[in-house]
Amino acid sequence: MKLISDTFIFVTPSEVIEYIFCPRFIYYMNTLKISQHEDRRYLVQRGRELHNEKIVRQTEYFRKKIGFVDKKTDVYLTSRNLKLVGRIDEVLFFENNKASPLDYKFAEWEGKIYKTHKIQQTLYALLIEEYFNVLVERAFLVYTRSKNHLEEITITKNMKKLGKMIVEEIFDILNLNYFPKGTTYKKRCEDCTYRNLC
Repeated sequence: MKLISDTFIFVTPSEVIEYIFCPRFIYYMNTLKISQHEDRRYLVQRGRELHNEKIVRQTEYFRKKIGFVDKKTDVYLTSRNLKLVGRIDEVLFFENNKASPLDYKFAEWEGKIYKTHKIQQTLYALLIEEYFNVLVERAFLVYTRSKNHLEEITITKNMKKLGKMIVEEIFDILNLNYFPKGTTYKKRCEDCTYRNLC
């Protein structure tokens, strides 16, 4: 959660990912204020370093592959309407008044795009649409540990509706201060920061 003003709280797409992984993350992180200590995890730390170093920018390659006409990098957007705040690696603009988020993942391409990444990009799409007054129907992911493998995600109206619904569910946990049900995928519990509390 980010408190941008004295009275308004925003959700980040990263927190939405945590919620999708297990709703109880939101309760532990934001209600009980128990840190994940994720800075101790190598992949998280290395991913942050990679974003900070910006060593993966290949403008000409992506311009030819995707066909965008302009871009903005490291874009920070907030929306009271959406209750969202997020930092987008790149916003790509196209000739037909459309745009797309492009996100660099410090990960290997495993042959599928995970739901968490799809929802994250959908939330970025909503922020971009509102701020730039454009239509966002697709997003792009770059898997930096697989030689910058590029994948495209189709962003549908139903995905946007789902993204908004998840944000509201997160605010319900915060506002009602209730302990939500945990994930039904018990394998996720094996490497969970909160497994000894849950």
